Amino acid sequence: MIGFQNALKIVFAEIKDFGIESVPMMSALKRILRQDLMADRDFPPYNRVTMDGIAFQYNRVEKGVKSFRIEGIAAAGAAQMSLQNSENCLEVMTGSILPKNTDTVIRYEDVLIENGMATLQVTNFQKGKNVHKKGSDREVGNLLVKAGKRISAAEIGVAATVGKAQLQVSRLPKISIIGTGDELVEVSEKPLAHQIRKSNSYSIQAALLSLGIASENHHLNDDLEEVKAKLNTLIADNEVLILSGGVSKGKFDYLPEALEALGVEKLFHKVKQRPGKPFWFGKAQNGTLIFALPGNPVSSFMCTHRYVLPFLKMCLQQEETPQPKAVLTQNFTFKPDLTYFLQVKIGYNRNGQLLATPIEGNGSGDLANLADADGLLQLPMGKEIFEEGEVFSLFLYR
Repeated sequence: MIGFQNALKIVFAEIKDFGIESVPMMSALKRILRQDLMADRDFPPYNRVTMDGIAFQYNRVEKGVKSFRIEGIAAAGAAQMSLQNSENCLEVMTGSILPKNTDTVIRYEDVLIENGMATLQVTNFQKGKNVHKKGSDREVGNLLVKAGKRISAAEIGVAATVGKAQLQVSRLPKISIIGTGDELVEVSEKPLAHQIRKSNSYSIQAALLSLGIASENHHLNDDLEEVKAKLNTLIADNEVLILSGGVSKGKFDYLPEALEALGVEKLFHKVKQRPGKPFWFGKAQNGTLIFALPGNPVSSFMCTHRYVLPFLKMCLQQEETPQPKAVLTQNFTFKPDLTYFLQVKIGYNRNGQLLATPIEGNGSGDLANLADADGLLQLPMGKEIFEEGEVFSLFLYR
């Protein structure tokens, strides 16, 4: 049995790049960007009017002029107009190009328009009012979005602005999830007294979807020959396998034996952690990586979120983000010398500090308790009493 940090180190040593592919811009949501997005023109590309109103030369106001004859109207989307007479003004619409020979815009709400004349109703303003200067946000050639960013609606907007109809993104690995056990039936079925519905495989599948990764679901019955035959096919057809159940010491826990028979290299089995102690990790001869998670729902859930998802994020070249920490709101005691992942509900105090309140459950089988919590607070080995006010790493799953 190895420690949690050592197990994590072994998993992360197998990080590999699954490659790059080009996808249509609107198919890139949640994917990892693998190209820098650069400004192909100034942002904004021209001196942009930010308020509907009138545009004029500020020096006329400095000379005491308050009324201007209106020469015309500059609409958004139209070519740039020019003010022909410096004593006049032009009406301008939001988003239009600031007309030549003007430098200031005053909104309609602060102007009285009568008989073709616009009279200012305000005096306290500066030159350049309501004008978004060309290149003031970004200049042509500036970096707008760095590779490694998970693409959200914001990045889609930037990509569209710079004309990227196709985006280079990390290729998603082919992954299959395999549930094990004769006691499991489909979600749509009514289980008998000795049966339960499948849940772990769907929980894992949903977690992968949070990274934009689609996966296939399979099931193995408790039959050694069947397990070996199906695993052999799945190993050949996938880059990552995630199994749930069948890795403990039960007489029908065939996975370690079957994987060994198929030539899969065991990198570790059993970790000094709770939940998830029976976790098994290995690599097949063709390079397929195998995460064999414990069958207890909370154990499977924790290993997915603490090992599998971080591993995949790094494979996909997602940029690192700061790890949040939270303040424990009450004393908590855990005697075994293991890394413990405590289910917690989060909140904030008046100073904006992130708070973590323990949500008591009934062990690794209490799947419903996960729905009450927001994340897992990682409590380190080497101590038994964790005191109110102490700060620990928090892993949110919402």
